[in-house]
Amino acid sequence: MDLYSGRINQLIEALSRLPGIGTKTAQRLAFHIINMPVDQARSLAETIVTARETICYCNKCWNLSDSEICPICANEKRDHRTVMVVETVRDLAAYEKTQKYNGVYHVLHGAISPMLGIGPGDIRLKELMVRLQTEDIREVIIATNSTLEGETTAMYISKLIKPSGIKVTRIASGVPVGGDLEYIDEVTLLRALEGRTEL
Repeated sequence: MDLYSGRINQLIEALSRLPGIGTKTAQRLAFHIINMPVDQARSLAETIVTARETICYCNKCWNLSDSEICPICANEKRDHRTVMVVETVRDLAAYEKTQKYNGVYHVLHGAISPMLGIGPGDIRLKELMVRLQTEDIREVIIATNSTLEGETTAMYISKLIKPSGIKVTRIASGVPVGGDLEYIDEVTLLRALEGRTEL
């Protein structure tokens, strides 16, 4: 027996298809939307449709943008000779929050994963290589995740770029702030030891 009418169930089902939204959260969101003033609900729906129709990828770095070139690539004050390679737009956003990196980015939109059938041709590697040949880039910082896929991608990129003479670096990885050493795996501890810096 259905608790709610067909349209409420449709709304709950549609919301539960969003990543990270379970049935209970979908119900809460559905009830909130139903209780919103009609003009606010319409504005929300229009904003979603407009975003879907107008947001695209930056022609240079593949970040999300509402124009051909994203604000980061368009900013002349940034160091366009340093490119940080990240897996996702969320990773780019995480680095931007630090407000300490002044270079530009290249978003791969994934990582190499033979187990999942994702090869170099399935991510934005070709676009990165074209960019390195056509722009004056001095350093590529590989900031892929410290997963098997991220490490595989980092090694592959490094092997592609090194013959060109461009400096290739990898972000350090190790013990997280606030982490207890006894609970951290051996590989992470080894990385922390190898990536140590002088105080």
